[in-house]
Amino acid sequence: MTNPLVSVVRIARFTAVMYKPHYLLYGVLWVLALEGTASLVTQPDSAWRPTGATVVRIIVVAFVLLYLRMVDEQKDLEYDRVHNPDRPLVTGAVSAAELRVAMGIIAIGAVAGSLTLSVGSAVMIAVAMAYGLVLWGLEQLFATVRTNILVNLVVTYPVQLLVTGYIVVSAIDTGEVRAHWQAAAVAGVFAGAFLQFEFARKTSRERRPGELLYSNALGAKESVAASLLCAVAAVLFDLLLVRPWDYSPPSSLIAWLPIPLLLIPALGALKFLRGDRKDYPPVPAVIFILALYLTLIAQALTRP
Repeated sequence: MTNPLVSVVRIARFTAVMYKPHYLLYGVLWVLALEGTASLVTQPDSAWRPTGATVVRIIVVAFVLLYLRMVDEQKDLEYDRVHNPDRPLVTGAVSAAELRVAMGIIAIGAVAGSLTLSVGSAVMIAVAMAYGLVLWGLEQLFATVRTNILVNLVVTYPVQLLVTGYIVVSAIDTGEVRAHWQAAAVAGVFAGAFLQFEFARKTSRERRPGELLYSNALGAKESVAASLLCAVAAVLFDLLLVRPWDYSPPSSLIAWLPIPLLLIPALGALKFLRGDRKDYPPVPAVIFILALYLTLIAQALTRP
């Protein structure tokens, strides 16, 4: 039986390798940007500022993202043995049993922390984590889900929507957001932003049989186009909800800022299509998400 202290160290090393600082930064900005934007479009007459409840949501989402990373490590084990042989679970740097114990602790902590906010918060985060396990089962049961990347995207993406739903429902319950259709529509901004990164990170000009790449299913140019269209969709959702044409300077300048941010993924796509690099560079996609989320936070903080 493995010494508990040794297991803690192994989980800590797994986290350091597989849960990079930019994942944590993404989680923090995701909660702030989503809560702020939902507040902005549903309570335009009330100032939004992060609260203690916001901090709890940030902590919960940060740990749930680690939980989902642990789920992915286990469900993708056979694929990683071939295509990512340096992953911790493949190399034995951590065991499946240790990951499952850590997942159980995270799940209990996430539900308990969310319960301090509201029952709805606890239910939503429990559903999001449960769906992660359902995905694992679906990939084991159905080869199409496991091997067809477009089917896999349709089946797996809802877990992101469920975490988004957790943030919105929880913020409604604690008073930062008003229950209104715009609160649900805000999910479109974050879906577009995430999916532009998702397509970008799995695009190559080389066809690689056996690898889960969108470019294998769509073609390199088409996969790049899908990424750019998702970025455009994110910005359009934001403009339609925030309505920057109703603002006056200087607030209007920040409200219109998402449009020039589209230059970031556009330049990344142009560099890839005109260059000889085999894989689509993910950095512009990451920068676009972070810049967009920071802009959304600024919009919420500087509302007229």
